[in-house]
Formats: sequence, C-alpha cells, structure tokens
Amino acid sequence: MKIISWNIAHMDEPWRVLAESGADVALLQEAASPPAGLSVDVDDAPWTTAGFGMKRAWRTAVVGLSDRVQVRWRPGWSITEAENDQLHVSRPGTLAVADVDDLVTGETITVISMYGAWENPVAEAKSQWIYADASVHRIISDISMLIGRQSGHRIIAAGDINLLYGYGEYRSAYWAERYATVFKRFESIGMPLLGPRSPNGVQADPWPEELPRESLNVPTFRVRRNDPATATRQLDYVF
Repeated sequence: MKIISWNIAHMDEPWRVLAESGADVALLQEAASPPAGLSVDVDDAPWTTAGFGMKRAWRTAVVGLSDRVQVRWRPGWSITEAENDQLHVSRPGTLAVADVDDLVTGETITVISMYGAWENPVAEAKSQWIYADASVHRIISDISMLIGRQSGHRIIAAGDINLLYGYGEYRSAYWAERYATVFKRFESIGMPLLGPRSPNGVQADPWPEELPRESLNVPTFRVRRNDPATATRQLDYVF
C-alpha cells in the first residue's frame, strides 16, 4: 500500500498531482475541498479548522486514491459533545482518522492525518512566541483513544506537526526539552518515530544552525517555496 502525507497549503494543484500519483491513500494537511471532477474518495466533513478566533477553510483529510483500497472514515466529535466511546477531537480540523482495507492482501490498518496548529501565549504574557507542541499534545491525547492494548495495534499517523526533532540544546535547552516531550509521548503510547530520516531523503545544505551535526533530519519545508536553499527544516513526520 502506497501512502502519501502532504501539507498542500490550501492549493488545488496538489489534488491533481495526487489523482495521477498511483498512490492508494493520501494523508493531507491544510487541505481545502478538492476541485470538482477529480476521482478521489473523501469524507463529507466540513472543510474547516476550528479555533484561531475564526474557522479556517481547510483541514486534515484521509483520501482514497485507488480501487485497491477501501477507506472507512471514523467521525471525530468535538470534545465538548462526544460520548465516552466516540473519538474525541480537541480541535476539529487538525485530526482525520480512517480504517483502510487493503483489498489485495485483506489487511486493515488505521491511518491518521494530523496538523499541529500554531498557537500564541495569552496577551497578558506579553510574548511574541508561537508554538505547536501544545496542539500536538492534544492530538496525542485524542489518538490515545484508538489504542486499547499495549502492543499489536496497526496504526500509522503522519503529518505536519510544526516541530523540530533533535533540536540542538546549544540553541535553546528550553525548546529542545519541550519538543522532545512530543516525540517521547508518541513513543510511550506505542507509536515510535519512523521518519523520514536520512539516508531516505536529502539533508539540508547549508546545515541549519538549530540542528546538531549528527541529526538525521531531512527538510520537508521551505521558507521560500521556490528557493531550495531555504529547505532547512523538517516539520513532517510519520509515527
């Protein structure tokens, strides 16, 4: 089964690329509704993300792309409305979950598309910080509902969590510790980091200041979309 994870930044063209990619499933972030006429299979949830003082017209999504798989979406319920046995979603739009049946092998896996939304301290903190680790911790809390035993679950979670793995302590021991708690918490519920990691991917050149030299990170984000030299940060991961 070929799975693509991609933050498509509200654009239409990635939908067309995916439709022709030969992949089976796409885990999308910051996805606006697909252009009309495309042969893709997607759920009917609203194309919005809650919070930020307004609803943004994009969300995470799990998309079926081929007839080799059958996608069965799991509805997520706002944490203020969900029953005990329903999937809680702390911020609707940042988490999409589906069970995918491989019609060739007969196997079933659960896939998760996730997006770590940026947040700010309250006004009284008088800070210009932005951070995403708080959002991702909420996502991990939501994902924990899908796990009912210590091992043997078949779950893949992937997406843009807006964090750096192995952030250099010489740059900021404080942020290094905060970022590390996210990856440790994923591992603690039985979902270790899988990558992408070098040599599966080209590493940044020039080397980013915030990473130690032994890091295996590969850039998945460009500060300037059309400038390869700004491809320094890995913000997207698979667990």
